[in-house]
Amino acid sequence: MDKNDDSRLEEFRQLKRDIRGSTQHLVVGMDIAKERHHAFFGTPAGKVLLRRLVFDNAKEGFEKLCFETDILKAQQGLAHVVFGMEPSSDYHKPLGEYLIEHGHGVVLVAGSAVKKNRELLDGRWDKNDTKDAANVADLVT
Repeated sequence: MDKNDDSRLEEFRQLKRDIRGSTQHLVVGMDIAKERHHAFFGTPAGKVLLRRLVFDNAKEGFEKLCFETDILKAQQGLAHVVFGMEPSSDYHKPLGEYLIEHGHGVVLVAGSAVKKNRELLDGRWDKNDTKDAANVADLVT
């Protein structure tokens, strides 16, 4: 690992420390696809704020995501938001770049971790977009 990797790892560890037990964070888990993404909104304490938001993989869809995020932050009195996504081919890149350009924190979650966590949460849990988005949010916290 080089110095840059060490710095990024420490930054991620600090983010995890900040999020755990926080009453000021909104966690958005996203299941990424080619044309449409699914988002789940919750808190680190496990409170579900919005189970499902479907939005297009285009600027208008990204704006819809940010609009809903801002509404939930204001309604719940939350100060921070972190977006988590499972990279899927290159489909996650435009959304990730958009969010970063607009000053949001973005965390990538490994597909293998999503699969293993799904099995741990509920062995009967079938794979679908809405549940995978919630699973990604769980892994971010």
